[in-house]
Amino acid sequence: MKKTRILILSGIALSLIYGFSFFNSTTNPEKDKLLIEVMSYVLERGHYDPETINDSFSENVFMNYLESMDGQHRFYIQTDINNLNQFKTKIDDQIKESKLEFFDLSYKKFVQRQEQIKAFYKPLLDRPFDFTLVEEVNLDYQTMGYAESLSELKNVWLQYFKLSTLGVYTDKKEEEKKKFENDSTYVMISNIELEKKARKITRENMDLFFEVRQDLERKDYFSIYLNAIATQFDPHTYYFAPREKELFDTSISGKFEGIGARLQKKNQEISIVEVISGGPVWRDKLLEVEDVIIKVAQENEEALDINGMRIDDVVKLIKGPKGTTVYLTIRHVDATVEVVPVVRDVVELEEAFAKSLIIIKDGKKFGMIHLPKFYVDFKDYGERNAASDVKAEIEKLKRDNVEGIILDLRNNGGGSLQTVVDMTGFFIKEGPVVQVKSTGGKKQVLEDKDSSITWNGPLILMVNEFSASASEIIAAALQDYKRAVIIGSKQTFGKGTVQNVVDLNKIISSNTHGDLGALKITTDKFYRINGGSTQLEGVKSDVVFPGRYTYIETGEQAQDNPLSWDQISPANYQPWDVNRNFEYALERSKERIANNAYMILIDEQAKWIKAQQDDTLYSLNYEDYIEERKARSDQTSKYDKLNKFEASFTLQTPNADLPKLEKDEELKEKRLRWKKSLVKDIYLYEAVRVLEDLAQPQNKINNLAQIKK
Repeated sequence: MKKTRILILSGIALSLIYGFSFFNSTTNPEKDKLLIEVMSYVLERGHYDPETINDSFSENVFMNYLESMDGQHRFYIQTDINNLNQFKTKIDDQIKESKLEFFDLSYKKFVQRQEQIKAFYKPLLDRPFDFTLVEEVNLDYQTMGYAESLSELKNVWLQYFKLSTLGVYTDKKEEEKKKFENDSTYVMISNIELEKKARKITRENMDLFFEVRQDLERKDYFSIYLNAIATQFDPHTYYFAPREKELFDTSISGKFEGIGARLQKKNQEISIVEVISGGPVWRDKLLEVEDVIIKVAQENEEALDINGMRIDDVVKLIKGPKGTTVYLTIRHVDATVEVVPVVRDVVELEEAFAKSLIIIKDGKKFGMIHLPKFYVDFKDYGERNAASDVKAEIEKLKRDNVEGIILDLRNNGGGSLQTVVDMTGFFIKEGPVVQVKSTGGKKQVLEDKDSSITWNGPLILMVNEFSASASEIIAAALQDYKRAVIIGSKQTFGKGTVQNVVDLNKIISSNTHGDLGALKITTDKFYRINGGSTQLEGVKSDVVFPGRYTYIETGEQAQDNPLSWDQISPANYQPWDVNRNFEYALERSKERIANNAYMILIDEQAKWIKAQQDDTLYSLNYEDYIEERKARSDQTSKYDKLNKFEASFTLQTPNADLPKLEKDEELKEKRLRWKKSLVKDIYLYEAVRVLEDLAQPQNKINNLAQIKK
């Protein structure tokens, strides 16, 4: 699989090296035009199922771009849209000719409107709101038109401000009432003063809104335009600007080289909002949350004042290779100022990695492994990756003599294909794991060729609507082998495609315009070993839990431009023949769920949530607003019982992890909070009960069956 993709992309690169030598010498060398040319070339030749770039394509890009720029219709007005409509069926021509008239016009108009809003929002918030008037606002942006004039646009923002202020005002009024109820001598703040305070908060929020937007540059909006084009091919094809590519790599690998702190910009200052456990700042106790960074200096260089600088640019200055030193001029919370040298190091985001716990129920031990994503270091597969970490967690649990294992893949959006193939092999003797069709239709079967089995005992995979891609590969494979029970939502996300990241800088022979970024492009489609695709349909759970999203359209089917479902011939494989309790465990679980009061209540809540989706009208009258809010509160209070659930099991840390936790108080606290959340997890509790049934001795099951008869 890996070799196939490299060959495909190398072919594209070679074609472009020769193809663009003439282009570079005869046309406008502006970076944006070059980006469009390079990206469209790669899309047309490298995408699994390329779109035809025609008038219909143009209309879809037009609508997608406007939705991305101004989905709530709070910036453009109708005359702007009328002027842009001339390009509605011409964007395809603009792409082919590398022209930017449409983007330039839309961007300039957007900036103009943004400046006009920035000028009028403060005067609008200088005037008090009258919450006795009978008014309402419709937040159905799907059907809402654009304002006909700037005056009408002001009214749109005014209604938004009023709704926001009304929410704060209502909260503060409730606080005043409670203070009076607790102390009859308390003098409540007047409604006039409460409204003034609430309006001040709305204004502060808007100040922050525009402060963040002030950091956006033309290139940031151009990325939106490029993605309006890219996502027409499918929802997972995406352009990464240089900074986004770096963040993507960090999210996949779960680590980066830097100081180990998260930053935030507020009031033109860059402050520390989180110190990452395990990083150099945390390890040496150098900085604290709320410390403000004033200047940044590299080794043997003058310090650079970062006041007013874009946060992305500050991050670039601070991050750097392991072992190098960055000098930060810090204003601490106590107002003292000092220069703090920080030696950069590899920072691992522990919350992104696999971790495990031991579940003890009725004297029996079971293991649970939580895997948030299929992470990998693309530069060195031998470094920490999801497969090797899960294997290590299995070995820990085996040493603690667990009788069964739950692999929790809920909300796991996928990641590395190689790690999921390796991981599936831990649970089967050998055989095919997934079938892959690449650009051009070539089929390949990826197999586990290692006959050893890391875990041959009872196994459960927990999934939900947001388990996608690599999560679906392992779930589908283990379901087809009848190796594991799949428990969770009706179906998983339904992403049956594989993406490859193309560095656009390597596509052309010479580039004098700076970093072009990268394109994440769909190059492959994967299929179950039984021949069916997981695209759109996902993996259907063996045991279905009711959930908050049961009646809401989610997953791939809710995305724009998804690839279709299809199937191919099955691979040659033999189902697992050890799970003799499989049907027994499924039958027992379905019966418990059908009669569980909590599960019934969850299903009722899901239906109510679905009904709320269509309600987009909000009152701007205080009395009506609190009446509507009370009605919603009364309804939601019916579901408070769900928060009272506590599982009848205890949780323990694997013995192998105890020394590490004793040395790291912050990590220890995070694990404690994790344990507390799992005790409230009704789905995990049912998974444990299924695991109990899977682990039952066969003779006991036979006796129970006889008693039932």
